[in-house]
Formats: sequence, C-alpha cells, structure tokens
Amino acid sequence: MRGRAYDSAMSTQAATTRRSALTLWLPVVVWAAVIFAFSSVPSLGTGLGGWDLVLRKLAHLSEYALLGLLLARAVRRPGVAVALAAAYAVTDEFHQTFVEGRHGAPLDVGIDTFGALVGVLVWSRWSRRA
Repeated sequence: MRGRAYDSAMSTQAATTRRSALTLWLPVVVWAAVIFAFSSVPSLGTGLGGWDLVLRKLAHLSEYALLGLLLARAVRRPGVAVALAAAYAVTDEFHQTFVEGRHGAPLDVGIDTFGALVGVLVWSRWSRRA
C-alpha cells in the first residue's frame, strides 16, 4: 500500500506539471487568438500607399516571429515549432478567404513561416544562454 506521503508527492507533482503546461501553452493559445482576431478584421489598410504593403508584411513577419518563439518555448523542438507555426499560417490564410475584404495568399504563408523561423532562432539563442 502507498502511504500518504507518496500520494501527497504525486499530487504535488501532477499540480506542478499542469501548472508548467499552462505557463508554456497559454501564451501560445492567447497569441494565436490575437492573430485570428487580426485576420477577422475586414481591412487593415493604413492608407499610406506603397508603405501599406510593407507595413502589413512586416506585421505578418513580426506576429509569426512571436508565435514561433512561443511555440519553441512550449515544445522545445525548433523544427516542430516552425512546422506548427507554418500549419497555423495556412489555416490563418484559409480563414481570411471567408472575411470580406480579405483574401488568403500563399506568399503570406511564406512570410509567416519565415517570421516563425526568426522567432525560433531567437528562442534557440536565448535558451542556449540559460
């Protein structure tokens, strides 16, 4: 038979594991929801002419760099993190095909994936220092 000390230790370990999973994955889920929300906006034009395109592509790169970093932090496997971010980028572009004034673009998936790669590389560098 197991004793109370064993049950207490196992209960504490399970609670710590759940807390760790929450602290790793909650930021990923929240940031993915932010990306989804931005993708739901009919038009994100700035009215700055040619700069509008540049700013929107930089926004793609930046938001997916953060997603890539958060995914790498959660899964601790750079290749898996980039693949998950790329898969999310595909679903994000598909989602945009249903939003009035938006369209899905394969080029954006590439920009998003590159951004995720940048974020994963930043995470890799930071995690080596720790």
